[in-house]
Amino acid sequence: MSEIKVTNLSTGAELVTVGRLANTHWSRLRGLMGSRPLAPLEGLLIVPCKSIHTHFMRFPIDVLFVNEAEEVIGLHHSLPPWRLGESHANARFVVELPAGTLASTGTQVGHRLRVEGLQTP
Repeated sequence: MSEIKVTNLSTGAELVTVGRLANTHWSRLRGLMGSRPLAPLEGLLIVPCKSIHTHFMRFPIDVLFVNEAEEVIGLHHSLPPWRLGESHANARFVVELPAGTLASTGTQVGHRLRVEGLQTP
């Protein structure tokens, strides 16, 4: 995994300390399909991204939709496999997290994030 780190500045909680960046067509298409469940503090940041699905996944995930200002504009708690997520037209990227992360960190819409290691092609 690359050096992606995500912190919720509104709560001080670390969301991702070991993250992977999906910023190419193929890495965004693959996402977490066929992978093992994420461990605590692991995550996948998909950029650009306005919507997601969990087809071909074997585990639920928490999902953050984040705008250009690194503010949370949408979220899903424990999105099960084989589901379509909402679409957020103003999202710049999505952070996929282990199920339960949003609840345990108190992350909500409107919270500000700090993202380290975000690079787009």
